[in-house]
Amino acid sequence: MDTSTSVEISDNRNKSVLTIAGSDPSGGAGIQADLKVFSYLGLNGLSVLTAITAQNTKGVQATYAVPRQQVRAQLESLADDSRPVCSKTGMLPSVDIIEEVADAGRSGWPGLLVIDPVLNSTGGSYLADKACAASLIKLLVPECCLITPNLPEAVALTGRDIISAEDAKDAARFLVDAGAGAACITGGHWPGAPNDYLFDGEKMYTLAGTRYNETEHLHGTGCHFSAAIVGYIALGEKLPAAVEKAKRLVEKAIRAASSPGTGMKVLSLSQTI
Repeated sequence: MDTSTSVEISDNRNKSVLTIAGSDPSGGAGIQADLKVFSYLGLNGLSVLTAITAQNTKGVQATYAVPRQQVRAQLESLADDSRPVCSKTGMLPSVDIIEEVADAGRSGWPGLLVIDPVLNSTGGSYLADKACAASLIKLLVPECCLITPNLPEAVALTGRDIISAEDAKDAARFLVDAGAGAACITGGHWPGAPNDYLFDGEKMYTLAGTRYNETEHLHGTGCHFSAAIVGYIALGEKLPAAVEKAKRLVEKAIRAASSPGTGMKVLSLSQTI
């Protein structure tokens, strides 16, 4: 499998990809991180804002959900003018907003859909209602080509303890049985090597990872990962190769991480070109 993360930028400017997510004013996660990844891959990034947060590299101080009707207005405005090749969701802070995104997904307009089920921040702050996990499973998972939960998110979505690689694989199978086209349980929260487990409905893939220093203090890895998958799908990669390339791109961005504030480091793509 070709795992190179180099891209030909000049031929991709007319390809649009979409992020439906919350805002991170520190720039390390959320819509800001997604758009950075899309731009790095040479794609036209569209965005629908679902939440405004007060946060910095030290943590999340407050979250304000965008009203449902305003999320709908953003989706309808874009649908009237453009057609993304692929889209992703990030923070969906209420059941109402999940319902709006699911309606769009059923219409087929956003293209292929990747779910990054952002339920809480790296610092442990809750970013979504507790009912959101059940609504994601019922309403949105059946509309997606891939869902990319980390370990705590996979526990919340499946209601199962996950303490081993086999548990993670079973969680991926559970999410596919729930309607997802594929599921990737990411390994950043594992105590050992951060291996990911991808199940596409037929084959289970183990994506080996390397633990780099201070990865527990990084901000926005899940956003970068899911956005990169969306980007590589838009560039024509099949799902397993898109996930593999996204993982390697994130590893490079982790190695180039910087400290713009006094808290967590944020991933950097500037040194990976």
